[in-house]
Order: sequence, then structure tokens, then C-alpha cells
Amino acid sequence: MTGHALTLTAGQAAIWMDGTLVGGSADTVPDSWAYDSRQLQPGSAFLAIVAARDGHEFADAAIAAGASLVVVSRPDVAERLASRTTVVLVDDTVRALQRLGRAVRRHSGARVVAITGSAGKTSTKEAIAALLDGHHAVVKNQGNLNNHIGLPLSLLALRHGADVAVMELGMNHAGEIRTLVGIAEPDVCVWTNVGDAHIGNFGSAERIADAKAEILEGAGPDTVFVANADDPRVMTRTAAFPGRVITVGLSPGAEVRATRVSDLGVLGTRALVETPGGTCSITVQIPGLAQLSNVLCAIAVALAFGVPLSALPARIATLRPAHRRGEVHALPSGLTVVDDSYNSSPSALRRSLEMLSHSACPGRRIAVLGEMLELGAPSESLHADCGRAAAASGVGLLVTVGPAPARVLGDAAVAAGLSASAWVHADTSAEAASRVAALVQPGDLVLVKGSRGTRTDLVVDRLLETGA
Repeated sequence: MTGHALTLTAGQAAIWMDGTLVGGSADTVPDSWAYDSRQLQPGSAFLAIVAARDGHEFADAAIAAGASLVVVSRPDVAERLASRTTVVLVDDTVRALQRLGRAVRRHSGARVVAITGSAGKTSTKEAIAALLDGHHAVVKNQGNLNNHIGLPLSLLALRHGADVAVMELGMNHAGEIRTLVGIAEPDVCVWTNVGDAHIGNFGSAERIADAKAEILEGAGPDTVFVANADDPRVMTRTAAFPGRVITVGLSPGAEVRATRVSDLGVLGTRALVETPGGTCSITVQIPGLAQLSNVLCAIAVALAFGVPLSALPARIATLRPAHRRGEVHALPSGLTVVDDSYNSSPSALRRSLEMLSHSACPGRRIAVLGEMLELGAPSESLHADCGRAAAASGVGLLVTVGPAPARVLGDAAVAAGLSASAWVHADTSAEAASRVAALVQPGDLVLVKGSRGTRTDLVVDRLLETGA
């Protein structure tokens, strides 16, 4: 099945959203769809989403910005706007968007690849899209549009004729993946790993795994499941899968397996990849051994979509980290900064510290580590575990950022053998930015990582601005 373009008129959108056209023309064809009036382009459709803010309050601003269609759930607003633009009235704008996204997905003829996992979703999504590109017309979710609003909005791009949609599915509570799967109806499911991100919302890694396993619901005999053979929690949930399972990893028996692996730290990874169709040598120029696992998932998907194995090494060599997810900045002063500030969790942090320990540098290895959020009751013990991992990684300087849990991380590192003089604590990322900028020297390698709410990106930005 191949994708084909759809002309999504206001009238057709109203039908697929189970809504009613109450003003304007059914033949209106919006250029794009948005729910933020500040990002609206003339000719776009505006969805009055009710979330932290009530989007109906911005409907007038959307019309002033040139909205060709407004979707609302309040009859009074619909009546007021009906004479000014095309208006569709629905029961609930979020549910209507989800129905619309699912309908476009079904009528487009495209196949959908859906990705879940505690870490590596975005990197895996980008790798899959890159390996499929050139052999297929691909759309993917942009940025972090991976939730109950962002996913259906991303699926609307299928109306332009792409034949594959590569979609990451985000979640931090049980049941959320189930909702997203019901919208995306994936043909291929990719499960990267089970970690401890958001563990405070679940209570255990097993419950996280159960929530991630929702990606397998609704699968049939034609569904493909790409499973991480190195993660036992993923593998124990494959037994009842009714379709085809493709295992990937370093484990013996993995269908797509990496051997002869060379961990080059900040420079990436080299490996020989064995598949049922042959072998190839690859170089992944993204820091950390964990990225190799993400690329193996992408190789499995590409092969399942008929991309020749011989075409993959050259594409893989061009892969680069997504924004703030392991970006490497080599500054003129000789300082190297690894920007992994987008988010953090204990398991992901330990992998980043391992990457740091495998990286050659003429100066010190420096870790700037922000507090990890949404860990719940075990937060301090998990931070302490990461402190011990930091000490074991051989960092020459540790900078912790945030309140008590971050201090626990530093205390644990010192107790595990890190010199007390090699630990600096800052209460905020703004403070850390100033202190780190004053402490770094040419030749140093600096890893910056923390939960998004901790804002360790401020440290990166300061180092880049000053050229340190």
C-alpha cells in the first residue's frame, strides 16, 4: 500500500471530526493546522484546544492572523464567529483532533511506525526517518509533538501523500500509550527499552514496562514488532505478540545484531551488523553506546520496508544527534561540550557517564548534572546511585545543580571516592552557568545533563556564548 494525497476540506474535516459546519464554506482547504494562535500562518486552521489555557479565548486573535477555519466546542463562540470565517463546532476539540488524525491516517494509505521507550525515542525516530528517506516519502513528528495532541496533529501531514509516518509516542502515565496507539494504528511497533524515567508516576520499572507494552495492543498478524533483545523487560512481553517480531541488540540470537563493537565515547561507535540478509560495517557518529541500539532499531525497520542493506552504512554515517540530545560542540578554545540537556533519568544518566568515561580528551572530564525530576519516593536513593556512578566514571570535576536530591548525588560521589575539592554545587542552572564558565579550561570535555525542568541548557548556552 502506498500513500496518496488528500484534499482535506472543512466539510470533510467536519465529517471526520463528528462535527457540524456552522459558518463559511465547506470547500475551504486550510494550508496547515495549529492550536497556538501565535504560530498561526494565514490560511491555517485553528483548533481551540482546551488545556492549561482555553483556546477559545484566542479564536479572535487566530482570525485576525488569517485563520481560514476555526474549530471550536463552544456553541456561543461558534455563533459569534460564524459570519467571519469558516467554523466547525465539535463536542470536544481534543477528541475531534484525535478523530481527524486517525481518519487521515486511515484514508492516506500510508504505513505507520510507532516508537516507545524510556530513552532514545527521538533519536530512534530520526534514525528511522533518515534510513527510509530516499526509498519512501516520510513524515515524522516535529520536536516533541508526541502526545495526545501532538500525535494526531503530526498525522495530518499524511494528507500531502507520504507513504510512511514515523511517530514517537510519549507518555508519563499508564493508559496514555493506549490512547496514542488507538489514533496511530501502527503497522510497525518499535520498543527501545525500559528505564526509570517518570518512575515516580508508576512506582516500579515493571509498571513502566506494562505501560510501554500498551504499544502492542491492537496488533494483528501483519504487525511488525522491533524489540530490544538486550532488555529483558521488553523481551518478556513479546510472547503473546501475534505478528512478526524482529529482535535487535548485542545479544546472541538477535536477528539484527551488532558485533565487534568499538565504543569511541564522544566520537560514537563502530560495529559490524549481522542480519538475515548479510552483514555491514557501520559508524555511528552520535555519542554513547546507547545510540548503537537506536540505530539497530532503525536498521530493522528499514530492512522491513525493503531498503537494501548496502544503502544503510552511508546513511548511518550522516546521522547526527537531535537538538540537545547529545549534540557535540567543539569550541575554538579547545573546550568540547556535550549538550544532553533535553532531559534526564537515572538509567540515561548512567549511560551518559559511561560515554564520558570512554572519551579521550587532553583535559578533564567534567559532568554538570542537574536534578532528575518525577522520580517519586526513591528520588534520593536514585540520585545517590548516580553519584556513585559519576565517581566510578573518573570525572575530574562534578557540578551538581538543584535542591536536595542533587546534593545527595554529589555527597554520594564524594563518599565513593571523588575528591571533595572536585565537587561544586549550584542551587540553580543560572548559578551553575556562571560557575562552570569560570572553571573550565581548554582541553576539557564537559557533559551537561539534567531534567528539562532543571534548565541545564542554560549552562550549555553560556559556554557556547562565551566560547569558553
